Amino acid sequence: MPQLRTAPRRLVAAAGALLLGTALTAAATPPARAAAPQDVGYVRLAHLSPDTPAVDVYLSAPGAAEPRVFPAVGYGVVSDYLPLAAGRYAVAMREAGAPASQPPVLTTEVAVEAGAAYTVAGVGRHADLGLRVLADDLSAPAPGQAKVRVVQASVRAPVIDVAATDGPAIADAVRFATTTDYREVEPGRWRLRLGGDNGPTTDAEVTLSGGRAYSLLVLDGRRGGLATELREDARGGAVIPAGGVPAGAGGLAGRGLGAYPMVAGALLAAAVVVGAALLVRRRRRPVW
Repeated sequence: MPQLRTAPRRLVAAAGALLLGTALTAAATPPARAAAPQDVGYVRLAHLSPDTPAVDVYLSAPGAAEPRVFPAVGYGVVSDYLPLAAGRYAVAMREAGAPASQPPVLTTEVAVEAGAAYTVAGVGRHADLGLRVLADDLSAPAPGQAKVRVVQASVRAPVIDVAATDGPAIADAVRFATTTDYREVEPGRWRLRLGGDNGPTTDAEVTLSGGRAYSLLVLDGRRGGLATELREDARGGAVIPAGGVPAGAGGLAGRGLGAYPMVAGALLAAAVVVGAALLVRRRRRPVW
C-alpha cells in the first residue's frame, strides 16, 4: 500500500515554533489602537421614533477621514456602548440606503467626556423628529440595590405610569419621547404594569440583579398594544461595551475588542496541537 509522505520534521518544528510564538505574542500584546480606559467615554445609538422608517446612522470622529456608518437601524434598536476617545463627535441620520452625499435628515453633536456615557436617540414623531443626547448615569447603585429608568418611546400611550404589582412605583406620568432618571429598587423578579388613562396597558416581567443599571424601553408593539425591552446599561458602575447592534439592525462595523481574545486563544490552541503532534512524532520515531 502506498504511504502518504509527511512533512519533514524540521519544517513541522519550525511551523510549530512560529505558530506558538505568534500565539504568545498575540496573547501578551494588546492592540496598539486601544485607548487607555481613563481616556475613553461611551456612546450608544438608538432609534426611538415609532413612525420613522429605518435610517443609516453616521458617526464622525474629529480628524477622521471617513465616518463610521451603521446601516438600516430600525425602530426600537439600541446599540451597545461604543468606546470612544474623549472629544466631539457628529451624528447624522439619513434614510436607509440614501447616498452619503445626500443631506442628512437630522444632525447633532455629542461632546464625549472621559468616563461618561451617552445615548444619542432619534425621538418623537416623524413629522417633528429630533436627535436627543441623553446623559446616562452608569454609577453603581447602593449596595444590595438595582436601578432602572424608563425610556418612553410609545406613541400609542402618550403618558404612562410604570409600577410593580405588589411593589413600588417605578415612574409616574412619563410622556412620550421623554426619559426618567434612574431609580433604585430592590433586585429580584418583578411584574410590572404599564399604562395610563389614555392608550393601551400591558404587563411585563423583568429580572433586576443587584449592582446593575437598566433602561426599560416602552415601545409600540408590532401587532398593536405596547412592547417592552429591558437593556442592561452597566454592572457595578462599569459598562462592558460589546461593540455591536443586536441582530437584524444592520450591524455595527467592526467587532471591537471582544473578538481579540478569541483570536489569541485560537492561535494558542493551534500551537498546543502542533506541539503535541511534534511530541508524538518524536516518541514514535523509529530507530534507524
